Amino acid sequence: MTDFGPGVWPPAPIRTERLVLREPEAGDRAAFVELLASPEVHTYLGGPHPRETLERELPEVPGRRPGSFVVALDGAMIGRVLLGAATGPCRPAAEGKAELGYLFLPGAWGHGYAREACAAALDWFASVLPGEPVVLTTRTANTASTRLAARLGFTEVERFHAWDAEQWLGERAPATPCG
Repeated sequence: MTDFGPGVWPPAPIRTERLVLREPEAGDRAAFVELLASPEVHTYLGGPHPRETLERELPEVPGRRPGSFVVALDGAMIGRVLLGAATGPCRPAAEGKAELGYLFLPGAWGHGYAREACAAALDWFASVLPGEPVVLTTRTANTASTRLAARLGFTEVERFHAWDAEQWLGERAPATPCG
């Protein structure tokens, strides 16, 4: 995967029908704490981070790095979408590819915000790095996430065991439209 170069990151805010994807700001810190400390959000991610540690250690503007979008609804952060180099266990199918990740506050679940935000981020990615495939990894037990992956155009490449659970790895071909 090619890194986002100057002039590519940070992009202008990406606007969808209901949401804005933008760089993190200082006013997002409390929502980042909620997101990272939430037991519901981290059900399939190894558990929440201790709130006290987050309050003490999170920088004033958390999550500021290329590929990290805050998802805002009516100006308030409801989640984040990440696009970056694939991480985690070395999987040949993911090597050298971009990986999509996302987290949303529980109050934002069930409204289609994750699909809308991820589709917008993937469309942006395809416009700045055409021809680059994207992968997504989730626990097979997280059926909502595997359903979303399919709706976004990801197809299963493999299943593997990591982080004490079976994982699903999907890939989205560069030409797949999100709309």
